[in-house]
Amino acid sequence: MIGEKGSAGARYHGVAEEGVPFREIASVIGRHLKLPVVSKSAEETIKHFDWFAHFAAIDATAFSQRTRDLLGWQPRGPGLIADLDRGRYFER
Repeated sequence: MIGEKGSAGARYHGVAEEGVPFREIASVIGRHLKLPVVSKSAEETIKHFDWFAHFAAIDATAFSQRTRDLLGWQPRGPGLIADLDRGRYFER
């Protein structure tokens, strides 16, 4: 159990996958919402996303190996794209 192995105030990164490209995430969301997904220049991205533009542009890679090692944790369940593709996030 994580609570038994973790340290108070510590930060852990609980992700199953490393580096899911932003475009893949946008593609799944666009498909479920029946919206086109298009590439934007840096200037267009800033105009479109405003304060979120930086996050949309960095395509950051996430790692959880340290969390896995420290806590003896292993992710279970579907990956991000498979989970989004289930469609439950888009139900009304």
